Amino acid sequence: MRWDNLTAPPVEGVPGRAAPATPPLPLALPDAVVRTFDTPDFAGMTFYEVRAKSILNKVPGTSRVPFEWTINPYRGCSHACSYCLSGDTPILMADGGIRAIRDLEVGDRIYGTERRGAYRRYVVTTVLAKWSTMKPAYRLTLEDGTTFVASGDHRFLTERGWKHVTGAMHGDGQRPYLTTNNRLIGTGRFAAGPKENDAYRKGYLSGMIRGDGNLGTYVYPYGVVHRFRLALADEEALHRTQRYLRAFGVDTTRFSFTPASSHRRAMGAIRSSREADLNAIRRLIAWPAQPDDDWYRGFLAGIFDAEGSCSRGILRISNADDAILTRTADALRHFDLSAILEGSGRANRVRTLRVTGGLAERLRFFHLTDPAITRKRSIEGAAVKCRARLRVTEIESLGLDLPLWDITTGTGDFIADGVVSHNCFARNTHTYLDFDAGADFDSRVVVKVNAGELLRRELAAPRWRGAHVAMGTNVDCYQRAEGRYRLMPPIIEALRDFANPFSILTKGTLIQRDLPLLRQAAEAARVGVSFSVGFVDERLWRSVEPGTPSPRRRLDAVRRFADAGFEVGVLMAPILPGLSDSDESIEATVAAIAAAGAASVTPLALHLRPGAREWYARWLGREHPHLVPRYRELFRAGAYAPQSYQRELTARVRIAARRHGLIRAEAGEHRAAPQPAPAPEQLSLL
Repeated sequence: MRWDNLTAPPVEGVPGRAAPATPPLPLALPDAVVRTFDTPDFAGMTFYEVRAKSILNKVPGTSRVPFEWTINPYRGCSHACSYCLSGDTPILMADGGIRAIRDLEVGDRIYGTERRGAYRRYVVTTVLAKWSTMKPAYRLTLEDGTTFVASGDHRFLTERGWKHVTGAMHGDGQRPYLTTNNRLIGTGRFAAGPKENDAYRKGYLSGMIRGDGNLGTYVYPYGVVHRFRLALADEEALHRTQRYLRAFGVDTTRFSFTPASSHRRAMGAIRSSREADLNAIRRLIAWPAQPDDDWYRGFLAGIFDAEGSCSRGILRISNADDAILTRTADALRHFDLSAILEGSGRANRVRTLRVTGGLAERLRFFHLTDPAITRKRSIEGAAVKCRARLRVTEIESLGLDLPLWDITTGTGDFIADGVVSHNCFARNTHTYLDFDAGADFDSRVVVKVNAGELLRRELAAPRWRGAHVAMGTNVDCYQRAEGRYRLMPPIIEALRDFANPFSILTKGTLIQRDLPLLRQAAEAARVGVSFSVGFVDERLWRSVEPGTPSPRRRLDAVRRFADAGFEVGVLMAPILPGLSDSDESIEATVAAIAAAGAASVTPLALHLRPGAREWYARWLGREHPHLVPRYRELFRAGAYAPQSYQRELTARVRIAARRHGLIRAEAGEHRAAPQPAPAPEQLSLL
C-alpha cells in the first residue's frame, strides 16, 4: 500500500478497510472510521480516524509543566510490527532449553545477541510482548536442512547484515532481502530433545548416582547398615533425582548436608537406609546389555549434572572410574559427538572427556540430553559466529496465509532454530507516553485527521493571542504512524503562516523529514526543537525503551538540527536511579550530548505515575532485583523521587554540563538563550 492519500474515503476491497467504530474505546468516538493496514509496519493495529472538534489544548493551571497550550494529533502510539515465524519454531531459552515460539510467555528469559567489541555475543534477554496474525507464508530452506516458515517481512541476520525474507531491488518494495548467495548467522538447527520415559529416567539415575552418589551396605559390630546418599549444591539435579526415584517406588528423605560458607554454596541431600530401596536403586542404575537412544540421553544428562562442567567454551565430563568414562564415550559416539580423553591413566587419577566442535556441538549435547542444572548450560557471552552450513538454498511462497508469531525482546532479536532472528520493535516497554497503561495504547491509535485545517481555524480565531504551543508533551507527534498519516507538515505550515511560536520534544528521528518546514517556521517565530536522551548505554536502552530510536541515532538528529542553525535542547530524561545516575553514566551522556552540538541539557529524574509504576516495578524486579528496596524507598511518597535526590542529580549533571560547555546562560553572561524546551512530562515511562 502506498503512503499517501491515507485520509481519502476507503474503497471496498482495497487494504485499509473501513468499519464503524466499536466500543470500548479509550475516548467516546461515535463517528470514528476504523482503519487497518495490510502492511507489516502496522499489522495487528487499529487506527481510529476522527475529525476532532479542537486541537489546541489548554493545560490545567495545576499542572507541573511550564507551558499553557499543547497540540496532540494522536492519542496512543504505533510501532513496527513485522510478524515473523510459524508457531512451532523453536526458540533458545535462557536455561539452555528450547520452546516453541507460540508457547512463549511475556517475562520468559531467552537468548538474544548484542555487539561487544569486535564480536556479536549471546546474551540473556526477556520476552516483552508476544502476538500472532495471519500473513502470507514463505518456506526458507538452509544447507543443513533447517527450514523456517515465515512472513516475507521477517528479517534474519546474514553475513551481509539484516535481510528480509522477500524484497525488491527497486520501487515501493525496495529493501535488503535474502538470496541463495546469503548465509545466516548462528549455530544451525536445534536437536530434538529427549522423551522423559523410563529408559531416560534409568539412564539419568545411572549417570547421576554412579557419578556422585554414595550407595553401599556396611557391616558393623552392632549390625548391617544400608546407606544411599546423594549430596549436591544444585537443587535442580537433586529434585530431579528424587522425583525419578519416586517414579520407581523409591522414597528418599531430604536433609541439609552442609551450610553455605564464604568459600562454597550450601549443599542439600537425599538419603534412604532401607535395604529394599538400595536393592531397587542398584537395579535401576545397572548397565543395560543393549542401551537404547533414550537411555544414552538420560545417562549423559545424569553424568554431566554429576561430573560435568561447561566454562570458557569447553564442555567436560570428568571421572576416575574407567568404566564410567567408557560408557560416557560410548554414549557420545552414539550421537556422533566427538570427544577427546585427557588426563593421566594412573590408578585413582581423574581423567576428562572434552567434547569438541564448538558452540554448535555444545548446544546439540544440551538439547539431546537435557541436563537438569541450568547454570552449567549457559552460553552467555559466547561469540556469534558463522561456521555452520547455513547457506540459503531455497525461498518459496507457500501460496497461503498462515498464523505467524512474533515477539519483542530487550535485545531486539532472538535465536530461532539456531539462527539470529530480528524481532518486532517494540510495544509495551515504549509506553513512556501519558495515555494508557494497557494494550489499547499501543494497538489502538486515535488519529485526528483534520488536525492541520482545524489548527488554522483556531489560530485565526480572534480570541487566540499567539501563545507558545508545545508538542510532544503527551504523545510523541513523530511516532511511527506519522510516517503514514503526515499530520505534522500541515500543523507546522499553519504555525508558520500565523507566525506562532512553538516547540517540539521527541524521541523520534522522523522529525528530520520536516527540517525544511521547521527552518521556514523559525524565520517567522521562535521554534524550539528538543530531543530526549536519558543515557547512552546501549544495553540499558535495549532493556528499558527498545521501541525508540537508539540514543546514538537521536544524537545524530541533534547534530543535523544544530548544523541547520537550531539551538537544540536535550532533555536528559528519564535518569534511572541505580542504572543511569552514576557519575560515569552522567559524564558519558553529557559528553555525547555536547559532542552532538546541543545548546543545552536539562536533567529529569524518573517519575512513576500509576500504571507506569506497576510496569516498571515488574521490570525492575525481574531485571535488577537488588534495586527494588532502593526504589521502594525513593518512591514511597508517590510518583516523584525526593527533592533532595533531584537537587543532587541536577547538580551533578550541571557540573558535567559546565565542563562540556552546556550550561544555560546565567545572569550577566553574554550568550544567546536556547529556544524554549518542551515540558518533560511525557518522559515518565508511560
